[in-house]
Amino acid sequence: MADKVLGKVKVGISNRHIHLSQEDLDKLFGKGYQLTNIKDLSQPGQFAADETVTIVGPKGVLQRVRVLGPTRSRTQVEISRTDGFGIGVRPPVRDSGEHEGSAGQVTIVGPQGAVTLSQGVMLAKRHVHMTPADAERFGLKDKAIVKIRCGGERGLVFDQVLVRVREDFTLDCHLDTDEANAALLSNGDEVEILR
Repeated sequence: MADKVLGKVKVGISNRHIHLSQEDLDKLFGKGYQLTNIKDLSQPGQFAADETVTIVGPKGVLQRVRVLGPTRSRTQVEISRTDGFGIGVRPPVRDSGEHEGSAGQVTIVGPQGAVTLSQGVMLAKRHVHMTPADAERFGLKDKAIVKIRCGGERGLVFDQVLVRVREDFTLDCHLDTDEANAALLSNGDEVEILR
């Protein structure tokens, strides 16, 4: 049976980045440090910070990894599989905040100190953010799994796309750089949600 097109959503491409706990932010940048917002992101309250860190793995280094704010309860590093090859780690696919069994073995270096993670390095599970009204319009619920179809010269269908529903979300599909590059996608391109 053919997949049903539920509607369209714009793509936001997620480059490597890090979410820091306040405790780790203090260790890396100094006690009581506050992040500097340089750009609001698509999801309300989320922002790209001016601050960057270096991530050191067993085999390589990622320089100038952007910190995203605000701070979280636990530090989380989101990289692509290609990044993982470069630094010598094999992060699993995880939904944001699911740290159990995720990769570690990296050291985060900031201007005032360093932090070594035993877990928290992951490939972000591809997902669509939506409000309850969006979910009702698409006939979906929180944690539903859908497909995303990309058109164009290298069109393809991404399976296993998580739906996240919350009142404070904005409709947006997040893919990492490896996924976007495979389909020749750019920020703001539209893709179809299939079920």
